[in-house]
Amino acid sequence: MLLSMTGFGDARFQGDGLSASVEVRAVNNRYLKVSIKCAEVYAGLEGDIERVVREAISRGTVSVTIRVDRLHRAEDFALNQTALASYWMQLQTAARELHAPPPGDLGQLLALPGVVADETLRSVDHDADWNLIRKLLGQSLDKLHSFREEEGRSMERELAANVQSIAERLDEVAALAPQVVSEHRIKLLERVKQALRDSGVPVAEPDLIREVSIFSDRSDINEEITRLRSHLDQFHAFAREPAAAGRKLDFLSQEMSREINTIGSKANNVAIARCVVEMKAAVEKMREILQNVE
Repeated sequence: MLLSMTGFGDARFQGDGLSASVEVRAVNNRYLKVSIKCAEVYAGLEGDIERVVREAISRGTVSVTIRVDRLHRAEDFALNQTALASYWMQLQTAARELHAPPPGDLGQLLALPGVVADETLRSVDHDADWNLIRKLLGQSLDKLHSFREEEGRSMERELAANVQSIAERLDEVAALAPQVVSEHRIKLLERVKQALRDSGVPVAEPDLIREVSIFSDRSDINEEITRLRSHLDQFHAFAREPAAAGRKLDFLSQEMSREINTIGSKANNVAIARCVVEMKAAVEKMREILQNVE
Protein backbone atom coordinates (compact mmCIF):
# COMPACT_ATOMS: atom_id res chain seq x y z
CA MET A 1 0.00 0.00 0.00
CA LEU A 2 1.02 3.62 -0.45
CA LEU A 3 2.41 5.78 2.34
CA SER A 4 2.36 9.54 2.51
CA MET A 5 5.64 11.29 3.31
CA THR A 6 3.79 13.84 5.45
CA GLY A 7 2.72 13.19 9.01
CA PHE A 8 3.11 13.73 12.74
CA GLY A 9 3.48 11.48 15.76
CA ASP A 10 4.24 12.07 19.42
CA ALA A 11 4.55 10.24 22.74
CA ARG A 12 4.95 11.39 26.34
CA PHE A 13 5.93 9.99 29.73
CA GLN A 14 5.73 11.43 33.22
CA GLY A 15 6.84 9.72 36.42
CA ASP A 16 9.87 8.71 38.47
CA GLY A 17 10.81 12.35 38.96
CA LEU A 18 10.99 13.19 35.26
CA SER A 19 8.88 14.00 32.24
CA ALA A 20 9.85 13.17 28.67
CA SER A 21 8.36 13.74 25.23
CA VAL A 22 9.27 12.80 21.67
CA GLU A 23 7.73 14.42 18.58
CA VAL A 24 8.32 13.29 15.00
CA ARG A 25 7.31 15.39 12.01
CA ALA A 26 7.77 14.36 8.38
CA VAL A 27 7.42 16.24 5.10
CA ASN A 28 8.15 15.20 1.53
CA ASN A 29 11.67 14.98 0.15
CA ARG A 30 13.22 13.03 -2.68
CA TYR A 31 15.65 11.41 -0.25
CA LEU A 32 15.69 10.68 3.49
CA LYS A 33 16.95 13.48 5.71
CA VAL A 34 16.80 13.20 9.50
CA SER A 35 17.27 16.17 11.83
CA ILE A 36 17.34 15.75 15.61
CA LYS A 37 16.78 18.39 18.27
CA CYS A 38 17.64 17.40 21.83
CA ALA A 39 19.58 18.57 24.89
CA GLU A 40 23.34 18.61 24.55
CA VAL A 41 23.64 15.89 27.18
CA TYR A 42 21.95 13.48 24.75
CA ALA A 43 24.03 14.42 21.72
CA GLY A 44 25.77 11.06 21.93
CA LEU A 45 22.46 9.31 21.27
CA GLU A 46 21.79 11.03 17.95
CA GLY A 47 23.33 8.20 15.93
CA ASP A 48 21.08 5.63 17.62
CA ILE A 49 18.04 7.86 17.18
CA GLU A 50 18.71 8.31 13.46
CA ARG A 51 19.21 4.57 13.03
CA VAL A 52 15.78 3.87 14.55
CA VAL A 53 14.18 6.46 12.26
CA ARG A 54 15.87 5.05 9.15
CA GLU A 55 14.58 1.59 9.98
CA ALA A 56 11.03 2.93 9.90
CA ILE A 57 11.15 5.54 7.10
CA SER A 58 12.81 5.42 3.68
CA ARG A 59 12.04 8.88 2.20
CA GLY A 60 11.21 12.37 3.42
CA THR A 61 12.54 15.05 5.73
CA VAL A 62 12.05 13.85 9.30
CA SER A 63 12.41 16.15 12.31
CA VAL A 64 12.74 14.55 15.75
CA THR A 65 12.37 16.67 18.89
CA ILE A 66 13.27 15.12 22.24
CA ARG A 67 12.76 16.77 25.61
CA VAL A 68 13.59 15.28 29.01
CA ASP A 69 12.97 17.30 32.21
CA ARG A 70 13.85 16.19 35.73
CA LEU A 71 12.52 17.42 39.04
CA HIS A 72 15.48 19.17 40.66
CA ARG A 73 16.67 18.23 44.10
CA ALA A 74 18.50 20.47 46.56
CA GLU A 75 21.70 18.50 46.13
CA ASP A 76 21.65 19.10 42.38
CA PHE A 77 23.00 22.61 42.95
CA ALA A 78 25.95 23.56 45.11
CA LEU A 79 28.29 26.46 45.59
CA ASN A 80 31.92 25.89 44.74
CA GLN A 81 33.29 27.63 47.79
CA THR A 82 36.88 27.34 46.61
CA ALA A 83 36.07 29.19 43.38
CA LEU A 84 33.94 31.73 45.23
CA ALA A 85 36.70 32.45 47.76
CA SER A 86 39.26 32.79 45.00
CA TYR A 87 37.13 35.32 43.09
CA TRP A 88 36.45 37.25 46.31
CA MET A 89 40.11 37.47 47.29
CA GLN A 90 41.10 38.58 43.79
CA LEU A 91 38.47 41.32 43.87
CA GLN A 92 39.66 42.51 47.26
CA THR A 93 43.26 42.63 46.04
CA ALA A 94 42.28 44.46 42.84
CA ALA A 95 40.24 47.00 44.83
CA ARG A 96 43.20 47.81 47.09
CA GLU A 97 45.62 48.17 44.17
CA LEU A 98 43.18 50.41 42.28
CA HIS A 99 42.23 52.37 45.41
CA ALA A 100 38.62 51.49 44.78
CA PRO A 101 35.97 50.54 47.32
CA PRO A 102 35.79 46.78 47.83
CA PRO A 103 32.67 44.91 46.66
CA GLY A 104 29.83 45.00 49.12
CA ASP A 105 28.34 41.52 48.64
CA LEU A 106 28.95 38.18 47.01
CA GLY A 107 25.79 38.12 44.88
CA GLN A 108 27.51 39.51 41.79
CA LEU A 109 30.04 36.68 41.92
CA LEU A 110 27.45 33.91 41.56
CA ALA A 111 27.25 34.38 37.79
CA LEU A 112 30.98 33.78 37.30
CA PRO A 113 32.08 30.45 35.76
CA GLY A 114 32.48 27.59 38.21
CA VAL A 115 30.86 29.28 41.22
CA VAL A 116 27.54 27.42 41.04
CA ALA A 117 27.93 23.76 40.08
CA ASP A 118 25.02 22.14 38.19
CA GLU A 119 25.04 18.50 39.21
CA THR A 120 21.98 17.55 37.17
CA LEU A 121 24.04 16.62 34.11
CA ARG A 122 26.24 14.34 36.15
CA SER A 123 23.19 12.49 37.46
CA VAL A 124 21.92 11.57 33.97
CA ASP A 125 21.72 7.81 33.44
CA HIS A 126 22.23 7.55 29.67
CA ASP A 127 21.34 3.86 29.48
CA ALA A 128 18.07 4.29 31.36
CA ASP A 129 17.20 7.47 29.48
CA TRP A 130 17.97 5.84 26.13
CA ASN A 131 15.58 2.98 26.94
CA LEU A 132 12.85 5.52 27.67
CA ILE A 133 13.65 7.68 24.63
CA ARG A 134 13.73 4.64 22.34
CA LYS A 135 10.34 3.51 23.66
CA LEU A 136 8.78 6.96 23.15
CA LEU A 137 10.43 7.25 19.73
CA GLY A 138 8.93 3.92 18.71
CA GLN A 139 5.47 5.04 19.84
CA SER A 140 5.85 8.33 17.96
CA LEU A 141 6.90 6.53 14.78
CA ASP A 142 3.92 4.16 15.12
CA LYS A 143 1.56 7.15 15.29
CA LEU A 144 3.35 8.76 12.37
CA HIS A 145 3.01 5.52 10.38
CA SER A 146 -0.74 5.37 11.08
CA PHE A 147 -1.10 8.97 9.95
CA ARG A 148 0.85 8.27 6.77
CA GLU A 149 -1.14 5.10 6.08
CA GLU A 150 -4.45 6.95 6.34
CA GLU A 151 -3.29 9.72 4.04
CA GLY A 152 -1.76 7.11 1.72
CA ARG A 153 -5.12 5.38 1.33
CA SER A 154 -6.67 8.69 0.34
CA MET A 155 -3.92 9.32 -2.24
CA GLU A 156 -4.28 5.76 -3.56
CA ARG A 157 -7.98 6.37 -4.22
CA GLU A 158 -7.17 9.57 -6.11
CA LEU A 159 -4.48 7.85 -8.15
CA ALA A 160 -6.81 4.95 -8.97
CA ALA A 161 -9.47 7.40 -10.17
CA ASN A 162 -6.97 9.08 -12.49
CA VAL A 163 -5.69 5.73 -13.78
CA GLN A 164 -9.28 4.73 -14.52
CA SER A 165 -9.83 8.01 -16.36
CA ILE A 166 -6.75 7.38 -18.52
CA ALA A 167 -7.88 3.82 -19.23
CA GLU A 168 -11.32 5.01 -20.36
CA ARG A 169 -9.87 7.66 -22.66
CA LEU A 170 -7.38 5.11 -23.99
CA ASP A 171 -10.25 2.78 -24.93
CA GLU A 172 -11.75 5.65 -26.89
CA VAL A 173 -8.42 6.27 -28.62
CA ALA A 174 -8.10 2.57 -29.52
CA ALA A 175 -11.59 2.63 -31.04
CA LEU A 176 -10.82 5.79 -33.03
CA ALA A 177 -7.37 4.70 -34.25
CA PRO A 178 -8.57 2.70 -37.32
CA GLN A 179 -10.55 5.72 -38.50
CA VAL A 180 -7.42 7.87 -38.77
CA VAL A 181 -6.05 6.09 -41.84
CA SER A 182 -9.51 5.76 -43.39
CA GLU A 183 -10.21 9.47 -42.97
CA HIS A 184 -6.80 10.33 -44.40
CA ARG A 185 -7.47 8.12 -47.42
CA ILE A 186 -10.78 9.86 -48.06
CA LYS A 187 -9.23 13.33 -47.69
CA LEU A 188 -6.35 12.35 -49.94
CA LEU A 189 -8.72 11.11 -52.62
CA GLU A 190 -10.69 14.35 -52.42
CA ARG A 191 -7.49 16.37 -52.87
CA VAL A 192 -6.44 14.20 -55.82
CA LYS A 193 -9.82 14.57 -57.48
CA GLN A 194 -9.66 18.31 -57.00
CA ALA A 195 -6.14 18.39 -58.46
CA LEU A 196 -7.29 16.37 -61.46
CA ARG A 197 -10.18 18.72 -62.06
CA ASP A 198 -7.91 21.76 -61.83
CA SER A 199 -4.95 20.48 -63.86
CA GLY A 200 -6.04 17.42 -65.72
CA VAL A 201 -2.85 15.60 -64.67
CA PRO A 202 -3.48 11.89 -64.03
CA VAL A 203 -2.41 10.23 -60.78
CA ALA A 204 -1.38 6.60 -60.86
CA GLU A 205 -3.17 4.22 -58.47
CA PRO A 206 0.16 2.85 -57.07
CA ASP A 207 1.19 6.39 -56.12
CA LEU A 208 -2.03 6.86 -54.21
CA ILE A 209 -1.66 3.52 -52.44
CA ARG A 210 1.95 4.32 -51.51
CA GLU A 211 0.97 7.69 -50.05
CA VAL A 212 -1.76 6.13 -47.92
CA SER A 213 0.63 3.38 -46.80
CA ILE A 214 3.29 5.89 -45.73
CA PHE A 215 0.74 7.85 -43.72
CA SER A 216 -0.58 4.65 -42.17
CA ASP A 217 2.90 3.74 -40.91
CA ARG A 218 3.54 7.20 -39.54
CA SER A 219 0.20 7.44 -37.73
CA ASP A 220 0.10 3.91 -36.35
CA ILE A 221 -0.37 4.22 -32.56
CA ASN A 222 -1.08 0.59 -31.73
CA GLU A 223 2.33 0.11 -30.06
CA GLU A 224 1.85 3.21 -27.93
CA ILE A 225 -1.63 2.04 -26.91
CA THR A 226 -0.27 -1.38 -25.94
CA ARG A 227 2.59 0.09 -23.90
CA LEU A 228 0.33 2.57 -22.16
CA ARG A 229 -2.07 -0.20 -21.17
CA SER A 230 0.89 -2.16 -19.82
CA HIS A 231 1.97 0.88 -17.78
CA LEU A 232 -1.53 1.17 -16.30
CA ASP A 233 -1.45 -2.48 -15.24
CA GLN A 234 2.02 -2.03 -13.73
CA PHE A 235 0.83 1.04 -11.85
CA HIS A 236 -1.84 -1.00 -10.06
CA ALA A 237 0.72 -3.73 -9.27
CA PHE A 238 3.29 -1.28 -7.86
CA ALA A 239 0.67 0.51 -5.76
CA ARG A 240 -0.17 -2.79 -4.03
CA GLU A 241 3.44 -3.60 -3.15
CA PRO A 242 4.20 -3.63 0.61
CA ALA A 243 7.50 -1.77 0.12
CA ALA A 244 7.73 1.94 -0.64
CA ALA A 245 6.89 2.39 -4.32
CA GLY A 246 6.91 6.16 -4.73
CA ARG A 247 9.99 6.25 -6.98
CA LYS A 248 8.68 3.41 -9.17
CA LEU A 249 5.31 5.05 -9.59
CA ASP A 250 6.88 8.41 -10.37
CA PHE A 251 9.06 6.84 -13.07
CA LEU A 252 6.04 4.97 -14.46
CA SER A 253 4.02 8.18 -14.64
CA GLN A 254 6.82 9.73 -16.72
CA GLU A 255 6.67 6.78 -19.13
CA MET A 256 2.88 7.12 -19.36
CA SER A 257 3.25 10.80 -20.18
CA ARG A 258 5.75 9.97 -22.92
CA GLU A 259 3.40 7.45 -24.58
CA ILE A 260 0.46 9.87 -24.39
CA ASN A 261 2.51 12.64 -26.01
CA THR A 262 3.54 10.28 -28.81
CA ILE A 263 -0.07 9.29 -29.43
CA GLY A 264 -1.00 12.95 -29.65
CA SER A 265 1.77 13.75 -32.13
CA LYS A 266 1.15 10.74 -34.40
CA ALA A 267 -2.63 10.61 -34.52
CA ASN A 268 -3.97 13.45 -36.65
CA ASN A 269 -7.50 13.33 -35.30
CA VAL A 270 -9.57 15.88 -33.35
CA ALA A 271 -11.34 13.32 -31.15
CA ILE A 272 -8.08 11.57 -30.29
CA ALA A 273 -6.47 14.93 -29.53
CA ARG A 274 -9.26 15.67 -27.06
CA CYS A 275 -8.67 12.31 -25.34
CA VAL A 276 -4.93 13.03 -25.23
CA VAL A 277 -5.52 16.36 -23.48
CA GLU A 278 -7.65 14.65 -20.82
CA MET A 279 -5.09 11.85 -20.33
CA LYS A 280 -2.26 14.37 -19.96
CA ALA A 281 -4.26 16.28 -17.34
CA ALA A 282 -4.85 13.04 -15.41
CA VAL A 283 -1.13 12.16 -15.50
CA GLU A 284 -0.20 15.63 -14.21
CA LYS A 285 -2.59 15.17 -11.27
CA MET A 286 -0.98 11.81 -10.56
CA ARG A 287 2.52 13.27 -10.61
CA GLU A 288 1.50 15.99 -8.16
CA ILE A 289 0.16 13.34 -5.78
CA LEU A 290 3.22 11.15 -6.21
CA GLN A 291 5.47 13.97 -5.02
CA ASN A 292 4.20 13.13 -1.52
CA VAL A 293 4.31 9.32 -1.76
CA GLU A 294 7.14 7.47 -0.02
